[in-house]
Amino acid sequence: MFTRFISLEWKAFTRASSFTSNVVMKVFMVIAAIYFLGIFLSLGFFGYDIIEKTGQDPLVIISKFMIYYMLMDLLVRIFLQKIPVINIRPLLTLPVKRGTIVHFAIGKTVLSFFNFLHYFLFVPFAIRLVAEGYDPVNVVLWWIGITALVYCNNFLNILANNKDWVFMVILAVFAGIAGLQYYQVFDITIVTSIFYHGLYATYYMLLIPILALAGLWVATFKYFRNALYLDTGLKGRHDIAETQDYTWLNRFGTMGIFLKNDIKLIRRNKRSKTTVIMSFLFLFYGLIFMTGAIEAYDNAFWKVFAAIFVSGGFLFTFGQFVPSWDSAYYPLMMSQNIKYKDYIASKWWLIVIGTLLSTVLASFYLYFGVDTYFIIVAGAVYNIGVNSYLVLLGGAFIKTPIDLASSKQAFGDKKAFNMKTMLLTIPKLLLPIAFYIIGDYIGGPTVGYAVLAGSGLLGFVFRNIMFRQIEKVYKLEKYKTLDAYKQKS
Repeated sequence: MFTRFISLEWKAFTRASSFTSNVVMKVFMVIAAIYFLGIFLSLGFFGYDIIEKTGQDPLVIISKFMIYYMLMDLLVRIFLQKIPVINIRPLLTLPVKRGTIVHFAIGKTVLSFFNFLHYFLFVPFAIRLVAEGYDPVNVVLWWIGITALVYCNNFLNILANNKDWVFMVILAVFAGIAGLQYYQVFDITIVTSIFYHGLYATYYMLLIPILALAGLWVATFKYFRNALYLDTGLKGRHDIAETQDYTWLNRFGTMGIFLKNDIKLIRRNKRSKTTVIMSFLFLFYGLIFMTGAIEAYDNAFWKVFAAIFVSGGFLFTFGQFVPSWDSAYYPLMMSQNIKYKDYIASKWWLIVIGTLLSTVLASFYLYFGVDTYFIIVAGAVYNIGVNSYLVLLGGAFIKTPIDLASSKQAFGDKKAFNMKTMLLTIPKLLLPIAFYIIGDYIGGPTVGYAVLAGSGLLGFVFRNIMFRQIEKVYKLEKYKTLDAYKQKS
């Protein structure tokens, strides 16, 4: 049965309307994968020598800080690792055991790149340990224990993406450990190093990660098996029903209708609410660059880079998925007498409002100086006048449908990360730095910030021209987009 599932997955990939774009994206992903594999492989072979030069035992040092490595791996997985999805509805009407479906779907995560990557770090490091005279049997036991913990992170990630309380516990643990370490209240590595080094020093410590891995597999299996029904999530309990008509937007005509739909979407759906929360967190990203805490980032180039993110959190998190937010009813919209220009304008104004709110909320950066806040304002003007159009233009080519009810379904895809959006984000980050460099070359940093803001003002002035150009692209991609939104996997 597993071979039949693999065959169905391959047919779904090759027969999808986005197969060509998927292949292109796979090429870029392979290049990125080779890059990271090379980094991990180098650290695996030469990490021993680097630590040994400090006069300390490499295995002891690695075991001491392994807790932070595992926590960072888990957080990266939560935000980046894409949970495999299978279209279960056709299978549930066939004589296929639910347990088989669940085991196959969970088993797909075992083959994830995020698991495979760690082999390139720990296998070479284990080989170096054996070559340097460490006991081979104990090294193998240590490696098996670490690998089991890596797969524990894999299943914790699955649960965290489907159970909110698991995600909150993980964040709380990470924040608590980091805070206690930073303020020198308690050094968690003193305790955890005993466990991680114990995987090498003892024969019985290996049972802990093995049992934890088995327990997480069973917990994940039971959770999804119990949720594997066609009607999962259809029944809900609502004690109070509330409606909001937003009649004050009626004065804007058709564009007002789109704005009302977007506001309701943000208020009522979990995924859209998450993007708003993430855009708020972007406000604090600039603290890394604007405070001078890290000397390497204390320069104008990095500050411009940070300013784009601080004011553009909503633009990058919500705007990058236009028109995917409307994928569920996009065919219905396209069958109506609706002008694309009004649709695009409504999305643009929503992005502008989000950018302005972020800029106002970022006023606490005045504490670090008026010049610092001026950089953020310049970045906000640029986001409104240039990046907003690039986001809308990129949306015409992404064609990734969003299932807003995915949190109610087994194996629902709730990841907001997409390789296409990441690649289309590159020009949004490099162009503002290029404008700043031009202005800085002409007359110094102040002129650079003025050129950055000026390019945004020009974009705002010529917004109608930009709308017409974006509208042409949306019309050209209209039927490809409709076809892509019909894909089920």
